[in-house]
Amino acid sequence: MSRHITIVEVGPRDGLQNEQTVLEPAVRVELVHRLEAAGARRIEVASFVHPKYVPQMAGAEEVMSLLPHQARRSRIGLVLNPRGYDRALGTTVDEVNVAMSATDGFGLKNQGLTVDAQVSMLEEIVAQRHNAGGQPGAAASLSATISCVWGCPFDGEVSDRQVTDLVARIAGLGIEEIALADTIGAGDPWAVTRKVEAARKVAPDARLRLHFHDTRNTGLANAYAGVEAGIDVLDASVGGIGGCPFAPGATGNTATEDLVYMLERAGFTTDYDLDALIATAGWIGDRIGRPTPSALSRAGRFPR
Repeated sequence: MSRHITIVEVGPRDGLQNEQTVLEPAVRVELVHRLEAAGARRIEVASFVHPKYVPQMAGAEEVMSLLPHQARRSRIGLVLNPRGYDRALGTTVDEVNVAMSATDGFGLKNQGLTVDAQVSMLEEIVAQRHNAGGQPGAAASLSATISCVWGCPFDGEVSDRQVTDLVARIAGLGIEEIALADTIGAGDPWAVTRKVEAARKVAPDARLRLHFHDTRNTGLANAYAGVEAGIDVLDASVGGIGGCPFAPGATGNTATEDLVYMLERAGFTTDYDLDALIATAGWIGDRIGRPTPSALSRAGRFPR
């Protein structure tokens, strides 16, 4: 195959936000540089949230100040509200990703907002974007990620209708890329296929991205189902580190090196250097004080 799959690296943000070890901005920037040297072209590098709630993400502005614009690189900042978006606009972010939730339960826990209130929040951010003027980040593209698409730690099962209603409302605001996230790793490949097809019907012009956690050992299987359903953009975290501090029991993301290995063995292209990714997983494991959980960190590539 010659089909290209874009892997958005989320290790510096989603990967580190649930780790006990809090890394200084300079170390997080070094991780970004190592990932870019390994082939990453889109990276979540910062989260513009209050450090009281996510201390691992403190110093987002400092991180961005150490990452000036660079050709063929896209550095993504995550925001949860208009205040975070305003902070992001003051930096050199290339993309802003707005976190949302398919359920009231997780939305209230994560942002203090129901689903309806989150849509109103996104409307306010879209208006801010139109009025941004000459701020440094005014040209940044805007995407949205819907958490808990395949299950919520507070509300339980999430219906296709809950997801498609929110996808349609987000797409109606002109958001060009919408990520569907399995925040607690509750999904299965068949449910992935079903929800991708349902989302595509209500938002045919939006680019869909998928974000999987490997909490119940289904991350790669779900990624496979997404690719088979026509998805070309997947999130992953180097070493398989990560999780959500507001979702009980949520463990790491699908590992970037495991995903790259599976896709490239099948003949897809990703533009990643697998050996460099494995080395970076070892490097970040040393920084957080534990071995990373990815399979390739233990077994290595094949053939060697």
